[in-house]
Amino acid sequence: MENRNFQMDTQWNVIHYPEKPTGFGILIIGDERHFVDENKCFWSQNEGKLAIINQFKESGYTIFSSNLYGRNWGSDHAVELAQRLYQQVIRSEILNNKVHLIAEGMGALVAVRLMEKMEGQLRSVVLLNPILSLKKHIALEKEHKFFYKKLMRELAAAYKKDQATLEMELENMNDEVNLNLGVPVKIINVISSGKSYTHSKLLQEILAKTQISPTYIVPEKKQQLGYMMKKFFNQYEKVL
Repeated sequence: MENRNFQMDTQWNVIHYPEKPTGFGILIIGDERHFVDENKCFWSQNEGKLAIINQFKESGYTIFSSNLYGRNWGSDHAVELAQRLYQQVIRSEILNNKVHLIAEGMGALVAVRLMEKMEGQLRSVVLLNPILSLKKHIALEKEHKFFYKKLMRELAAAYKKDQATLEMELENMNDEVNLNLGVPVKIINVISSGKSYTHSKLLQEILAKTQISPTYIVPEKKQQLGYMMKKFFNQYEKVL
């Protein structure tokens, strides 16, 4: 069996199985384009992402992911479901209970909260082009009216609140990001546009209080992502 799709709380989830499992697992939390349905997912439909999945499987990793309510923007529901998915997979599969975590874009908002809640259950974390502060991300998008309106509609749906209440809460939100939680973290940024450069500057601001130095790559080097992540993971697999 190459993969198994199943539902939890109306959301589809997928497990990708390696031919020769090593007992190490990887939880993937996708960006705003991510999806999982009854027979496919974004990471298996996207050519570049599929190459990474195949590299991981060849190295013996069991990979699992969830639809997580679509564009969840780090909502409580998404964080809770990600934890439940982890617990379900650990119970049903023969895996070491400390897993690696990959989060892309918006998925980093869930990942940071999981780092706080899943003490002792995460082996290492890789963040790809992460959005680490919802408050700062919204401030950036305010400059682009169309995208800002779309984002606020998505946030209202994800957080189940009206826009006025949401804007007030975001205004008062403490957006300190704590990545010093005892879990090894690697941040990889693919620089592909002026907008991603702006996000990189914002990232530098957020990381100023940490010891983390992001790795920057150009789009032409994206095929190296799988290798880079595996090399990072391997460093933290010596102690079970």
